[in-house]
Formats: sequence, C-alpha cells, structure tokens
Amino acid sequence: MTEVKLFGSWYSPFSRRVEMALKLKGVEYEYIDEDLSNKSPLLLKYNPIHKKVPVLLHNGKPIAESSVIIEYIDETWEGPSILPKDPYERAMARFWVKFLDEKCSVAMWKAFAIPGEEGEKAKEEAAELLKFLEEEIKGKKFFGGENVGLVDISANFIGYWFGILQEIVGLELLTKEKYPNLCKWIDGYINDNFVKDNLPAKDKMNEVFKALAQPGFSGYKPKV
Repeated sequence: MTEVKLFGSWYSPFSRRVEMALKLKGVEYEYIDEDLSNKSPLLLKYNPIHKKVPVLLHNGKPIAESSVIIEYIDETWEGPSILPKDPYERAMARFWVKFLDEKCSVAMWKAFAIPGEEGEKAKEEAAELLKFLEEEIKGKKFFGGENVGLVDISANFIGYWFGILQEIVGLELLTKEKYPNLCKWIDGYINDNFVKDNLPAKDKMNEVFKALAQPGFSGYKPKV
C-alpha cells in the first residue's frame, strides 16, 4: 500500500501549498506538524540540506521544496491537473512560481519584517513587482484560468498570509486602489470553497505573526 507522509507546519504557506495539492488529487496522507524552533530528527534526516518544511515522504522516499513536491504529486497521482497540460503554459506557470518565490514574496516579507531604510527599499521593490502580477491576472478569475492551479496555490502567501501581516503592522502596500485586479483575485481565492477549507484560522495566524514581530522569535520565516 502506498504510504504518504507530509512533514509541515500548520502556519507555513509552503506546507499549505503541498496540502492543497494532495487534497486536490484526493491523496490520503499522514500529516506530521513540526515545531520549527525544535526540529525533529526525522525532518533533519529527510531534508538535511535545507532543514525546512515541507517534506513529502512517499514509500520511504523523501522529496523537499514545495514547488518540486507539487510537480511530483501532479505527475504521480490521477485527478485534476495542477500544472497546465500545454507545454508553453506549463513553462510560464513555472516561471511565475519562481518569480513569486525568489522575487515577490521575498520583497514583501522584507517590507514587513525589516525596519528603516532597508525596509522602505523593500516596500518600493515589492510595489514594482506586484505590478507584474496585477497585469498577469487582469481579466482572469484565477492565474490558472477558471480553476485554482499551480500559480494560485503558490501565490497563497500573497493571497492570505500577507493580508494578515499588513493588518498587524499597518502596512498599505497591497491595496484595492493600487492593485484592483490582484485584490479581486485575492477575494475570489480566499472565498473559493476548496481554498477556504485549507487555510489556517485567521485568529491563530494573528497570534503567530504578533509573536513573529517580536525580537528573538525563531519560527516561520519565508525564503529571504
């Protein structure tokens, strides 16, 4: 029998990406929630390079990095496609995921987490990067078309997590006035029945991020 385990953290958008992919495909799995301030020996064993969640364990074989795991899930199990079938659209989806992970989310996180001049520069950078997403989503329901797909799942930090961060520190970076198309996508995304059932509770997220704003917190941090 196929054995699937997921090592994750309930408040990590990267872990939630993988959970959404597994649920979209109807894959049964065991979830192991990690304390990121005291990582388990199994997590360190299965992801010795990055020592981070998520890690998918399939029949004893570990796979790390959320975007890699999602592609593996899409190719391994039957069910709704997460990546586009068309080769060009598939390549573009990968491009936008890379953009989100390496550019956009990093700058947005810095805008929240770093004070002073460096933080102001991060806000400016994030504002410019968000313009590309604003244009890309124009006229679309989801980045994946009519259904939630790879880019939508990968943009969940922007779609849900960042809104909570903005409220906590009073940021006005991602607003309807500046990014109407992107905010329309956010509204549709977080109110989609499937997505809504797979997001962490806002009150619990508030507790985590308020702690995160304090010096010395050693929990979740995006890939900065």
